[in-house]
Amino acid sequence: MGAILGIVITLIMVFGGYMLAGGKFNIILHSLPYEMMIIGGAAIGAFTVGNNFGVIKHTGGDMVKVFVGPKWKKSDYQDLLCLMFALVRIAKESPVEIEQHIENPEESSLFGKYPRIAKDGAAMEMICDTMRSMIMNFDNPHQVEEMLEKQIEGLHHDSLHGAHALQKMADGLPALGIVAAVLGVIKTMASIDKPPEVLGQMIGGALVGTFLGVFLAYGIVGPFADKVNAIHEEEQQFYALIRESLVASLNKHTPQLCVEVARRSAPKKHRPSFNDMEEALREVQTA
Repeated sequence: MGAILGIVITLIMVFGGYMLAGGKFNIILHSLPYEMMIIGGAAIGAFTVGNNFGVIKHTGGDMVKVFVGPKWKKSDYQDLLCLMFALVRIAKESPVEIEQHIENPEESSLFGKYPRIAKDGAAMEMICDTMRSMIMNFDNPHQVEEMLEKQIEGLHHDSLHGAHALQKMADGLPALGIVAAVLGVIKTMASIDKPPEVLGQMIGGALVGTFLGVFLAYGIVGPFADKVNAIHEEEQQFYALIRESLVASLNKHTPQLCVEVARRSAPKKHRPSFNDMEEALREVQTA
């Protein structure tokens, strides 16, 4: 919703200000399809040349996220904390039982209660692989924390390919706008014998290319890249809760305290309250 509102405000302010200043739309409307074809087509072509299929697909998904928001919602953070509470408690009480869950998470009744988390490969890999290591006596809290930190950094690095690709496109759009403007000037120079009013319209049409390149770069694509980056920054906080829970467990804290340590690491807008979390954990214990 915020992205749509931002685009609408940008368009209204730019073109509304142009109209209030006495600007005419006929030149822009006449030149826009051709300039958009030149600038947009060149930008998409360069984007395709500079990125592999995986990055292109990833960027498409990121564009969707700009409008729908981050993957993880507040309820997912609470579900993750409940899941980590159950896993830590079972690991302390029955290592044999926890091994059954982490070796076959697809068949686990515990993971089955949280399908959104179970479908996320990164979260499942982080949880299951780390708990396997803990069972095999790899239980140094500092080493495990460092290992998980590097894993989260790797996930974050991989998640930013789309944002970097969009930012590179935004950086190149002003130059492509100049390319379109130069082509317009070449066309104008070929018609130098035309009346001044015709030449004026042709020069104005050429300048639409410069305007469009700069406008798309700083008004649309650049902000999209920033938004994608912010969304992925927020999504990584979800995995930080896994790290905090497991490290607290290795420090011999109770399952309730492990969850509380992780809860306080959640982003403020997604953080369950203490009372809500206490009630949710009571339900987990009852189940």
